[in-house]
Amino acid sequence: MAAQYALPARFAEGPTRTVILLTREGFPETLIRPVDGGPGRHAAPARQGGATHVIVKRLRVPLFLAALAFPAGCRPAPPPADRPDTITVLAAASLREAFTDLAADFEKREPSVRVILGFGPSDLLATQILEGAPADVFAPAHPRWLDLVGQRRAMTDRGVMARNAMVIVLADGVRERVRGLEDLDRPGVRLVLAARSVPAGEYAEAVLARAGAAGAMANVVSRELDVKGVLQKVLLGEADAGFVYRTDVTSGPGARLDRIDIPERLNVQAEYPIAVLSDGPSADPARRFVLFVRGDGQARLRAAGFLPPI
Repeated sequence: MAAQYALPARFAEGPTRTVILLTREGFPETLIRPVDGGPGRHAAPARQGGATHVIVKRLRVPLFLAALAFPAGCRPAPPPADRPDTITVLAAASLREAFTDLAADFEKREPSVRVILGFGPSDLLATQILEGAPADVFAPAHPRWLDLVGQRRAMTDRGVMARNAMVIVLADGVRERVRGLEDLDRPGVRLVLAARSVPAGEYAEAVLARAGAAGAMANVVSRELDVKGVLQKVLLGEADAGFVYRTDVTSGPGARLDRIDIPERLNVQAEYPIAVLSDGPSADPARRFVLFVRGDGQARLRAAGFLPPI
């Protein structure tokens, strides 16, 4: 059954952005964020749609991305008259903050274009695209998922837009017990990683293997849907340590956590590719967005902690 989410009246003043997230439990979650960069607010269910709304099909299965597949007879509200072009950008969860800012910058540069953002685990996003979810731009956290989509979808303007690296975050009071990678296999240390199917989980296991600390896998108490879930577990004190990206601790709640930097010889350089799905409904403005991200938008990515592409 479809549920319609409308922008609450108290947030209806001024331009807004609809950001689609995928919750840790696999249920869709809609966040309404002001374009000016202010704090977001969760949209509340409403019986009647407003000027800014999204149709969400709630399914009790994990492989689903909210607002990117619409049931028969249901469509999102048309873009405003002054914004005839709408592009849908699907990006890895670790790009959420940076891409929200990039989309706002791009819309200021091109007022006729509206950008809808969807975030989630890279493997899940790739699956949704292959299952028919509408998308104009795809930016996963590993080239493998772009390769997979490219086997069945036409692409243009592919390239690496940024790199990232892993760090270890620690809950309050843990530093005395965990001072480095070699301490993660100590008895009683509660370690949390992202799922094996997503890049952050794969990279974390690679770091442990390189460091000769694979025994720490015995201390893993949870495998999260994406890296944001790992960060949340440590922030809540439900785990002592976790592997996240350096960008997760550059700003926001993650910046409050104690961290351990991983030596470069042991770390993994994560590559973030981006491409236009040229068979999408809005290929031309999508191409301009991708060129913007790989050009003037690089300053936003650097500010968010991402490393430049090689």
